[in-house]
Amino acid sequence: MLLANADVRKIARLARLAMDETEIEAARSQLSGIFALIAEMQAVDTQGITPMSHAQDVSLRLREDAVTEANQRELFQSLAPQVEAGLYLVPQVIE
Repeated sequence: MLLANADVRKIARLARLAMDETEIEAARSQLSGIFALIAEMQAVDTQGITPMSHAQDVSLRLREDAVTEANQRELFQSLAPQVEAGLYLVPQVIE
C-alpha cells in the first residue's frame, strides 16, 4: 500500500501529532515499509498450519489447586465498620 503525504498528514491530525514536512516524509517512508512487510507476510500460504500459543513447544508447570491460607473472614469482618449477614456495608456514593 502506497501512502501519500496527505494520508500521513491525516493520520498525524487524528493522532494529534504536530509534524513538519520532513517528519511527514520520514513517517510516510516508515509506514510504507511497515505496510510492505505486512503485505509480504500476508502473501505466505498458511493453509494447514496449526496456530501456536508459543514459539517453543513448552508446557507450564501446574500446581495443585489447594487452599494455602487460613480462613480469616471473622477477623476481617470484626475490623470492618459495618457488616450485615456476612457482607460489608459501604456508604452509597451514587444518588
